[in-house]
Amino acid sequence: MLLRTMWRHSVRLRGAKRLYVGFSTAARTRSCCGTPGKTWVRPSGFDTGVKTYNSLTKQKEPLILAREGVATWYSCGPTVYDHAHLGHACSYVRFDILQRILSRMFGVTVIHAMVITDIDDKIIKRSWEENVSSAFLSRMYEDEFKKDMLSLKVIPPAVYLRVTENVHHIVAFIEGIIRNGHAYATKEGDVYFDIQSIGDRYGRFVGAVESQGETGSSNKCDPRDFALWKPSKPQEPYWESPWGRGRPGWHIECSTVASRVFGRQLDIHSGGIDLAFPHHENEIAQSEAYHQCGQWANYFLHSGHLHLKGSTEKMSKSLKNYITIKDFLQSYSANEFRMFCLLAKYRSAIDYSDSSMAEARTCLETISNFIHAVQAYVTGQLQCSPVQEEVLWERLAETKSSTLKALADDFDTPRAVSALMNLVYHGNRQLQPVSTCGGAAHSSAVFGAIVTYIRDVLDVFGVDLLHSQDAGALGHGGNLHAVVEQLTRFRSEVRAFALTRQEDSSKKPALYPDRIPLLKACDTLRTDLAPLGVLIKDRGATSTWEIKERHLERNKNQEESS
Repeated sequence: MLLRTMWRHSVRLRGAKRLYVGFSTAARTRSCCGTPGKTWVRPSGFDTGVKTYNSLTKQKEPLILAREGVATWYSCGPTVYDHAHLGHACSYVRFDILQRILSRMFGVTVIHAMVITDIDDKIIKRSWEENVSSAFLSRMYEDEFKKDMLSLKVIPPAVYLRVTENVHHIVAFIEGIIRNGHAYATKEGDVYFDIQSIGDRYGRFVGAVESQGETGSSNKCDPRDFALWKPSKPQEPYWESPWGRGRPGWHIECSTVASRVFGRQLDIHSGGIDLAFPHHENEIAQSEAYHQCGQWANYFLHSGHLHLKGSTEKMSKSLKNYITIKDFLQSYSANEFRMFCLLAKYRSAIDYSDSSMAEARTCLETISNFIHAVQAYVTGQLQCSPVQEEVLWERLAETKSSTLKALADDFDTPRAVSALMNLVYHGNRQLQPVSTCGGAAHSSAVFGAIVTYIRDVLDVFGVDLLHSQDAGALGHGGNLHAVVEQLTRFRSEVRAFALTRQEDSSKKPALYPDRIPLLKACDTLRTDLAPLGVLIKDRGATSTWEIKERHLERNKNQEESS
């Protein structure tokens, strides 16, 4: 009781001395665990073979994990007071891609935890505006966020943790920081982290030292000190604490939740670049003060902002310049958004526009068209010139090597996608249609290997062309593929009949005039089916077909809305 009283009165009015219990000045200015200043220490443990850009050192570092084959990964989740938008989606999809790469390409099991901020000034304000409880509002938008993530094929974390369900843990965490001499309470019921108590360890991210810190009570000892606990105002939700009724500050929730799941050591922490300071800076300070360690998280990975093309501002709720995930998915697919993310490095800012989405769509269509051409070739629907098999086997081996190197180099997905597209280009060059094959042997094995590899890599990235198209077709009656197959076969027979030329030695072979209308009818059918998502391609005397996923989805949405 005496210690609690001393904590609550450790700060008097401005200019008063601070009182620390059992914590000397020398201890306060010395780095935890004897690590001087802000020096990063390379972890000892399991080397993944990946180099990743670490925001703590501002350069690429070998990704070394504490436990072989296992990565502990914490990410900041959403503040659930409104719809999720593409800016959020971009960050979560990008890190989902990184986790998939780490897991599938480098054999690392990722244990991912995420906090849901379900109590916050914005949530309280919005709940008052909507005349609903903050709990109801936050749960509604949390559920919507999770559905949005599933629609974008983001693998859920191993565990979601809500702030409101962990307040008692947060209170205990704050008590531990105070006990270690790194925080103080005011008589108004605020608790602040004491920046001066950690000496020169604060300011690991660019701009941190020059920043002014957050606003708050005038009883702060240093303008940079930030809130761990704040008293609740009238009509606001509150929890009981040693410092009176109140609720947690923003930063403390992540330190507490991450420590509760992973303990005193974390391999990877991720989030948008806008969270580096002050949020992640303050997380480091709190966590290392609580655990009394020199390096709490070994790697910080930050994703770049999403901008609307022509704007230098990030997409943001506060700026009201955002596109919701639901609205986006009315025009584009989850696969197309993933490709859009893959075409830029995860650390880079990325411009969203119709042209950038068209580029992503074109990449997927090029790959899809190649896969369908290979299928037509293998099944005998497409007759081609003899294929240079050895050249393709060499190209495949080179692509495998260059793709792995690219992904090991800070998850360089643009370079990996470029390698895949180059492989598709060389594959297409070998698939040159001819009217007759002259009995040439099919090179099915090499094309089968290429298509399998491309699908496998796309699956690693979370782009599943095969199952998404099959699911779309099954969702429209289950027999769509069979119907299109029969229709195309019938059209091919009619077209072959119409293309038959007259045998006349005195003239150049010509079409039968009475069959030309049949040929035009075949062309009209092909044109009319294209807007419905059925694309027929005439390749010499034969024809191939494919069903486009986005057309099926668009027709489905129109049916549901009508």
